[in-house]
Amino acid sequence: MNIVVCIKQVPDSDKVTIDRETNRLNRAGVPSIINPFDENALEMALRLKDLHGGKVTVLSMGPPQAEEALRTALSLGADEAILVSDRKFGGADTWATSYTLTLALKKIEEPIDLILFGKQAIDGDTAQVGPGVAHFYGVPMITYAKSCEVIDSGFKIQQVTDHGYNVWEVEKPAALTVVKEANELRMPSLKKKLAAKKAVIPTWGYEDLNPEDEKIGLSGSPTKVHKVFAPPVKLNKEILSGEPAEMVKELIYKLREKKVI
Repeated sequence: MNIVVCIKQVPDSDKVTIDRETNRLNRAGVPSIINPFDENALEMALRLKDLHGGKVTVLSMGPPQAEEALRTALSLGADEAILVSDRKFGGADTWATSYTLTLALKKIEEPIDLILFGKQAIDGDTAQVGPGVAHFYGVPMITYAKSCEVIDSGFKIQQVTDHGYNVWEVEKPAALTVVKEANELRMPSLKKKLAAKKAVIPTWGYEDLNPEDEKIGLSGSPTKVHKVFAPPVKLNKEILSGEPAEMVKELIYKLREKKVI
């Protein structure tokens, strides 16, 4: 079985701030990590490989430093890694990113049985790239997958919903987005960490993928971010005083007055 996991390197959201003058994210000095939801997709792929054999390839689109995320994935048990990186791909929105990743998937020589994504990326929160790739690649997509079982015809998927879960059977090749409840990421072994440091990771750029210029990068993106800002915090504070019983009565009165209760 041949599984490809698409991962993204994102800034650690706990350490990101917004520049009040430029209204842009301050990424300088902020550590980058594998998108946490992508870790669950990777772990699902590794568990399927443990049970059924095959190969797990990790694929990422980003600047050269995204290679760090790919090496982390290799240290956890992925077999191969591919970086899609070119200045011409810069500024891509989810549509252009999905198109470019699809070209990379089509360049992979072995037939792909399963393509996995995290539920969404913590920096954009759009949850659009997985379904976008499935559309361009021409395979069925099941979102919010909690489990994946190999069956004769393909895969049996448990999909999380607001009120429980659905069970789907889908033929291969297929694509899934994976939720955090699916699993917990394993720890890397020292041997694999050392091997990951020495691994040769190919970089596929513009010439390798031969894309249509009007579909890539900033110019090929139908949506553009013009401004990022933190919404102003408005606090209407009022301090009550008096005996506890009196304050409780006054608080209830004020809450009812504002139709909170």
